[in-house]
Amino acid sequence: MRLATSAALLLMTSVSGAALAQDAPVAAATAAPASFAEDVWTYAEPETARVSHVDLDLVTDFDNKRLYGTAVLDVVAEPGAKSVVLDDNGLQIQSITDMDGNALPYTVGKSDDQLGSPLTVELNGNDKIKITYASAPGADALQWLPKEATAGRQKPYLFSQGQPINNRSWIPTQDSPGIRQTWDARITVPKGLVAVMSGDKLTPDGVPTADGRVSYRFKMDNPVPPYLIALAVGNLAFQKLGPNSGVYTEPELIDAAASEFQDVEKMISAAEDLYGPYRWGRYDMLVLPPSFPYGGMENPTLTFLTPTIITGDRSNTDVVAHELAHSWSGNLVTNATWSDSWLNEGFTTYFENRIMEAVYGPERAAMYADLDYAQMLKDIENAGGMDAPATRLHGEPGATAGQLDYFKGSTFLRTIEKAVGRERFDEYLRGYFDRHAFQPQTSAGFLTDLRTNLIKGDTQLENQLQLDEWAYQPGLPNNAVHVRSSTLAEVDRELAAFNAGGPASAVDTDGWSTQQWLRFLRGVPKQQTAARLKEMDKGLNLSNSTNPYVRSAWYEIAIPNRYEPAVPSLKNYLNSVGRMLLIRPLYQALEAQGDWGHAIAADAFAQAKPGYHPMAQAMTEQILAGPSQ
Repeated sequence: MRLATSAALLLMTSVSGAALAQDAPVAAATAAPASFAEDVWTYAEPETARVSHVDLDLVTDFDNKRLYGTAVLDVVAEPGAKSVVLDDNGLQIQSITDMDGNALPYTVGKSDDQLGSPLTVELNGNDKIKITYASAPGADALQWLPKEATAGRQKPYLFSQGQPINNRSWIPTQDSPGIRQTWDARITVPKGLVAVMSGDKLTPDGVPTADGRVSYRFKMDNPVPPYLIALAVGNLAFQKLGPNSGVYTEPELIDAAASEFQDVEKMISAAEDLYGPYRWGRYDMLVLPPSFPYGGMENPTLTFLTPTIITGDRSNTDVVAHELAHSWSGNLVTNATWSDSWLNEGFTTYFENRIMEAVYGPERAAMYADLDYAQMLKDIENAGGMDAPATRLHGEPGATAGQLDYFKGSTFLRTIEKAVGRERFDEYLRGYFDRHAFQPQTSAGFLTDLRTNLIKGDTQLENQLQLDEWAYQPGLPNNAVHVRSSTLAEVDRELAAFNAGGPASAVDTDGWSTQQWLRFLRGVPKQQTAARLKEMDKGLNLSNSTNPYVRSAWYEIAIPNRYEPAVPSLKNYLNSVGRMLLIRPLYQALEAQGDWGHAIAADAFAQAKPGYHPMAQAMTEQILAGPSQ
């Protein structure tokens, strides 16, 4: 997932203090990973009975905003196991039976606001169970969009977002990344709509049903963490981009999307050259409506993408590279629990940068890495400094500050690369992905593998790398590698002249990419006069920019100064963009301005809420509610 911050995951799925993940002591770095790492975000007991396969047969009910049908689960149970424990968040269960239709006793336990409830099913000697059920309206994973909220404004739209623990609101399974499962599905939709999923498309054109609807079948033969089971239904067009790649989106956006992503085949080739074969068959992309809460989601065979990255200059295709890289780091080798999400996101951010370098050259990759380093330092500062617990990579699940899973994690790997040399590190990573393919991984497991297959008893290298400090301690070790960009250095010179009082009209923004704009705007001091803000807005065309990243960064300057002329475009922006990375800082900045900002935020949210994903709704409601007492 691209830039879905760990702070957001904590906001959406935080657990009580009694359920915190254990802090691994330094000694734990040499321990072998357990078959099933303890995951405090699931009720499952996989060491006793685990789900190995899910077979879905579901109907999309747009009128009632629910999916209904059946799920058949294959269960691998230890001898003597009497029951299997699943995760359930609001599922409306009609019956649970064996495959002969005999009822199986079950209980739904006490509900937790974030985790949902344990669903315990007595097996009675069965290794398959059939659950007949419906998802509840408002299910956390699902967003049902009316036709008015789509680009074409002709047909409704449905999409799911499973990460981290939302799929339990529409699939009765063990919703933990360490419990990998194969799956297949039949999805029945109204005539005129197309269903797509994160698996092989067995009936790409659909099969008419007797009642006038259309069904689509899918399968995933590789075992995946359950958060990667994804679904979308809408008025979708498809354009081929290469032999094994293409893009889905609403017809109105298909040409722009295809143009923006035409380098994807080069990215796939670059990734395979680095770390081995792509093991998922096709690599297609789906551009979702603006309410999609993330930059991208790495669902196998079908990356979900926000339309905010379509800016016409391909300056944000790093998001595509990121989600593609997840096909190795995250999808192939997966964090066993959300205490180690950096194993997904840090590895992927490092890998993404290597893809960008291979396709677009070293300087463009350096620009991304330099920006990431600056954001990492900002995240550490915002978390409370180098001693803040939230700056650890391994720790309480979801508690890593800001984007540190991404940026501290990738800096860690870049530091190892610098110490051992790129060729040696690439050879190690290729072997790492092979050794752990289709398996979960922990921080302790990674460090054990690193010591066994790369360090190999070299005490000097061990001391140089400071592995345990990187993985388990707060702050930033003193050996961190900072890549610097000459492109951003030129922006910094423009910024210095502007901050010294130079006119906005003198800033040469011709040909600037998103990253150059962000470097400039994030370097402008937050305190400005109304006259200076007016000069910036008019001279740099900020409120009317067609680049959503530029707009968000501009409002982060305008809001602290209560710059009223920017408020109308700000409200319009909050009503048209649902990506949490872009809107979260704006709602937070508004709330920080007391009554003035709260009134603007509340009014904007009242209009925007119907078009936000449930996660974005909950995030914004929590911000508007103020700090908890």
